[in-house]
Amino acid sequence: MQLDFSTFPLVWMRRDSAASGPDDALFAQFEALLARRQAFVILSEEGLDEDGHDHPQEERKRAALWMKQNKAAIRAYIQGMVLVEPSAAKRLAGKAFAIMFGKFWGYPLHFGTSRDDALDIAQHLLKAWLPPQK
Repeated sequence: MQLDFSTFPLVWMRRDSAASGPDDALFAQFEALLARRQAFVILSEEGLDEDGHDHPQEERKRAALWMKQNKAAIRAYIQGMVLVEPSAAKRLAGKAFAIMFGKFWGYPLHFGTSRDDALDIAQHLLKAWLPPQK
């Protein structure tokens, strides 16, 4: 995966065909985003993964450990993830996955029907953000 945060607080995630799984650079990018201490939304135009993309156990362990170490910041600053998914059937099928995703990661997963729809959802999520009290 690659992150493009040139339009922060809108962060675009794209699949990197050369990378086999999450690497140190991806985790470092997420840590840099969280260190800003500002709300942001992750977006992807690649839709719901049709093949389920089953990650190897070691990869899942590493992601879970990273998530636990950064749980408070993740919940405070990532306002959601929005996938562009034009297929109504895939959006419907993704609802159950979105519930599990939100429970694990601590932020909601939404589906937009188009890029413009996804951007509208992201803007709504950002407007609802209140900075954490110190």
